Amino acid sequence: MQPENTRRLNLQDYKTLSLAALGGALEFYDFIIFIFFANVIGQLFFPADIPDWLRQVQTFGIFAAGYLARPLGGLIMAHFGDSQGRKKMFNLSILLMALPTLAMGMLPDYASIGISAPILLLLLRILQGAAIGGEVPGAWVFVAEHVPEKRIGFACGTLTAGLTAGILLGSVVATVMNTHLSVGQMSAWGWRIPFFLGGAFGLVALYLRRWLHETPVFQQMQQQKTLSALLPLKAVILNHQRSVIIAMLLTWLLSACIVVVLLMAPALLQKLYGLPAALTLKANTLATIMLLMGCIIAGALVDRFGAPKVLIVGSVLLAAASWSFFQAATLSAGWLYSAYAAAGLSVGVVGVVPFIMVGQFPAAVRFTGISFSYNVAYAIFGGLTPMVVSLSMRVTPLAPAWYVLALSVLGLLLGIYLRRDAGNRRLASRLDSLS
Repeated sequence: MQPENTRRLNLQDYKTLSLAALGGALEFYDFIIFIFFANVIGQLFFPADIPDWLRQVQTFGIFAAGYLARPLGGLIMAHFGDSQGRKKMFNLSILLMALPTLAMGMLPDYASIGISAPILLLLLRILQGAAIGGEVPGAWVFVAEHVPEKRIGFACGTLTAGLTAGILLGSVVATVMNTHLSVGQMSAWGWRIPFFLGGAFGLVALYLRRWLHETPVFQQMQQQKTLSALLPLKAVILNHQRSVIIAMLLTWLLSACIVVVLLMAPALLQKLYGLPAALTLKANTLATIMLLMGCIIAGALVDRFGAPKVLIVGSVLLAAASWSFFQAATLSAGWLYSAYAAAGLSVGVVGVVPFIMVGQFPAAVRFTGISFSYNVAYAIFGGLTPMVVSLSMRVTPLAPAWYVLALSVLGLLLGIYLRRDAGNRRLASRLDSLS
């Protein structure tokens, strides 16, 4: 028989991975569907007489509020995830996402209730942020602790693909609606449909997760009474500062990729170059499909070649492909499709990120360590990115390209550092064995 840490994935592993990825996709759809309808939401929830650029910044600001709320929800759920069990928090996060999403679809607009409309929208967005703050780190930990050690890269990459499939679902829904509904219909009632669908998706995902089991790693810690003696967050801050910094920088890279290239790009292309919404959303759908493939490929390559090498090569490809995409956006539709597809595939480098994060923290504080690093960094970088890019575009229309290029350089430097660090650790281990 193969040792547990090197065996192939079995049927139970695939079942766990599939249910976790599907549930994550449906919850992630709920969180990001807002951005695909940012233009119509901005028109409906803010005064008609303000400048267009200010309306866009305010709309992206409410979107960003979801990111700013992630740390609190993530830390609370991570605390109980490290002390009471991964599965309980994994299920709670999806319920906390479904209800606000349903409520968003029922909100009256600015013309009906005035300033109360954007305030209520903001509050619901904050609740969504708290929910997703526990979902993403929890999903990575849950899956990584179920599969064999030599398959964690593939599992994390596949799960990340599943989470980002929520973007694909959102893109498909937005594409269908913009293709078949007029502008008037979208403003009158069409924009509500995606939120009603999202609430239903969340309840379906909650039902599916009842079939999942607690992770073997957490069960073993319970049996051996090796759960963290300190408050998990205190242990992370006192004993794992280096790991927190690495995880936060990786989150910055991930946020730049997802927010700019996948979430903001369709609206930016419509505003900058006057491209039809249906065209940009179809191209976005193709790019997201390529992203799913890229995440799975990156995860599989990690198991074979190691995370540092994959991160180095992936960052270089990300820089080249994303720059080419924003340059080609003004050319023909054919160039837009191919350039966006290449950019989407290169964004698949984010499939490496959860593997590195999982390895940075010991099991007793793993959920809290990842949740703290990921959510605080996403609140800062993911939350501010839409506004920073929007304001920077008043200086240059290529601001999104420059932003992603800078973060690609960061990914390259992190890959080099992690590779050297791994080499130093192996050398120290060999020296210890000789002494």
